[in-house]
Amino acid sequence: MILTKAQYDEIAQCLVSVPPTRQSLRKLKQRFPSQSQATLLSIFSQEYQKHIKRTHAKHHTLEAIESYYQRYLNGVLKNGAAPVLLELANEVDYAPSLMARIILERFLQEHEETPPSKSVINSMLRDPSQIPDGVLANQVYQCTVNDCCYGPLVDCIKHAIGHEHEVLLRDLLLEKNLSFLDLGQAWSSIGTALSRSWTATGRGASCSKPVSRPTSSPCATALLDPGDPRGAAERRR
Repeated sequence: MILTKAQYDEIAQCLVSVPPTRQSLRKLKQRFPSQSQATLLSIFSQEYQKHIKRTHAKHHTLEAIESYYQRYLNGVLKNGAAPVLLELANEVDYAPSLMARIILERFLQEHEETPPSKSVINSMLRDPSQIPDGVLANQVYQCTVNDCCYGPLVDCIKHAIGHEHEVLLRDLLLEKNLSFLDLGQAWSSIGTALSRSWTATGRGASCSKPVSRPTSSPCATALLDPGDPRGAAERRR
């Protein structure tokens, strides 16, 4: 079914008043039963990411961070089992996983001698059992599993979908007897070409233009990108 501009705008307008949760997606499906789940999820994700980019800065001021942290502490003091962080994120219209990151980083700053590194925070978000506070670990877990647009769970889903499309495209190219580079091979060849150019000039290669990889194959060369869910192949003759 072809989605018209008017239909897209109607769905996007409806998204303004709903939080980014799986419950909201179910309500959206009930509101627009003629549209597929994949279509609604795609529009949902695009529009919400636009919103987060527009409002990101205001959630990371010192005043906002301290306000969120104090509200978190007061909330878990009353009821540690309640989804305090998730409800806070929905209330201020911010992605739950990103709210969890803010609170986790602020917590670690308060309880650790050295500022937490990005890798440590990412590791704790992927595996909340590493968080030294059990209540906060549960709060972070609730945020990540209920976030449809951000967080480690969403990243894993996107990677799996991209890998699936890469495998399908690779099989198709092999069936057509076309030579190709997968993403890892492509980046490796580009890095080698840049290194050779750097060595040849002795001053450093300009990166203003893409470095092409020469090939003696008469077949088309397809470049696979697992990060692109469309799995599109760009051909060179």
